[in-house]
Amino acid sequence: MRLAERVAIVTGGGSGIGRASAALFAREGACVALVDRDAAGAEQTLAMLHEAGGEGSVHVGDVGDADFARATVESIATRRGRLDVLMTAAGFSCGGTVVTTDPADWDAVFRANVGGTWLWARAAVPIMQRHGKGAIITLASQLAIAGGRNNSAYIAAKGAIVSLTRTMAVDFAADGIRVNAIAPGAIETPLLNRSFARHADPEAVREISRQRHAMKRFGQAEEVAAAALHLAGDESSFTTGVVLPVDGGWLAA
Repeated sequence: MRLAERVAIVTGGGSGIGRASAALFAREGACVALVDRDAAGAEQTLAMLHEAGGEGSVHVGDVGDADFARATVESIATRRGRLDVLMTAAGFSCGGTVVTTDPADWDAVFRANVGGTWLWARAAVPIMQRHGKGAIITLASQLAIAGGRNNSAYIAAKGAIVSLTRTMAVDFAADGIRVNAIAPGAIETPLLNRSFARHADPEAVREISRQRHAMKRFGQAEEVAAAALHLAGDESSFTTGVVLPVDGGWLAA
């Protein structure tokens, strides 16, 4: 197994890409700590891990809370004796241009996406430094590279994650810590469905988005999880600072 005896934290583990990644990590031998504000969703994921013979735990809270991030990471590392993988998959989107987005919504998007990346990396890096090894996987978006309409806070936040990923990769390469981002296209998740639901004609917008991909379909969370597993494991030992598109050809089209 590719992650045997390793300890991983996955934020946003209660649904979508986080859930699929946590389940795959567990099947590959990792003990996975699931972090989410949705306790029921996280417990459902934990049940999936157990059914697959995996091991894990649930930690409920706001990923943008610095104290929660620090205490949770320290607790997991103390209990398990190590921390090998951090995947920051928690995300939030509100829609809107820079004119129509409410400042409170803007702050909430950055708190969940950027704060939820920075604070967890901030807590995890010192532990990984002590062990001389670690893998951090962040979640960007193809929209951070290509741009998009009517989603300014989310796209700006994902762009910040791209830049943060690259600078962390440089800052901690000498410590044996690799930091890489995945830039998914439109993936069939609750987040995607909520984004379409904001429009007057959700099905029309859904079809436009589907056709925008060169492969003419949406991705599945498991397809992003496969990329996350590669970046978490030893096969990517010479890979850091990369933004890996898993976007069905969106950026190529």
